[in-house]
Amino acid sequence: MLHGYIPANRFLPYLSWTDIATLENKANTVIVLPTGAIEQHGPHLPCAVDSVIASGVVGHALARLPAEIPAYAIPPITYGKSDEHLHFPGTLTLTGETLLHTILEIGESLYRAGFRKFLMVNGHGGQPQPLQMAARELRLRHGDMIIIMQDTFKVPNCAESFMDDKERQMAMHAGHAETALMLALAPDTVQMDKAVANYPPAFPCPTLSTNKPMAAWASYDFGPSGVIGDPLPSTPEQGAAILDSLAESWAQVITEVHQMTWVTRAEPAWGTGQWQGKVLDHHDAAAFLPPR
Repeated sequence: MLHGYIPANRFLPYLSWTDIATLENKANTVIVLPTGAIEQHGPHLPCAVDSVIASGVVGHALARLPAEIPAYAIPPITYGKSDEHLHFPGTLTLTGETLLHTILEIGESLYRAGFRKFLMVNGHGGQPQPLQMAARELRLRHGDMIIIMQDTFKVPNCAESFMDDKERQMAMHAGHAETALMLALAPDTVQMDKAVANYPPAFPCPTLSTNKPMAAWASYDFGPSGVIGDPLPSTPEQGAAILDSLAESWAQVITEVHQMTWVTRAEPAWGTGQWQGKVLDHHDAAAFLPPR
């Protein structure tokens, strides 16, 4: 079914339009969008890693929420901005502009339906900029909307406890943490017998960085495997622990976003004129519903 890792009762598209029109407290209902990518992840992992991890973490987080916390996921964006991996077959990429406009139009659709809290959980490190740009533009358009974008691992989690210093400092792609998570979420797609370790060279401008490269790069710049890190020590048990810690933190984030208030701007917004038509609401839905 379409919901994948998302609990079916937390998957917004499984509701009818009348269900959505009559939801209580829509302004404080959190809508969660996992954003991923389809791109090479070395010879041992599938190209779907980022989409699987973002969706899997969101699904496990939503499953932990108490029933009284109103939150729903919408279908993940499985295609991302992945042009840094174009040398490798299997990579499917959008342009940054296409991704930005996709987020804008999804956000407008949510706003039109009455939702005011929009959370993106991003699984691909190559695309936070267009997601952040879309979030800022939605905020300019709608002064009563809260839009948050954050990467999957940028919440408290235990991933680094399993890594050595070099992996913590240098890994960027298809390394220890991603491999362990995939062993927990989709073990049938992992081929550990093909796993290899590979790190980029030290960046020759230490004032800017003593760790990861600061110049623009493509994954092929660091070798033909596509790996930037060391997946070899990864185990399913580590993946289960990482998943558990991520899900716990994201469940807390969703709860806090539901409960939070934020600055509301009453002045006219920018660029919203084309989105101001009629949308059916709970009064219209009542015509199709049995009397209470």
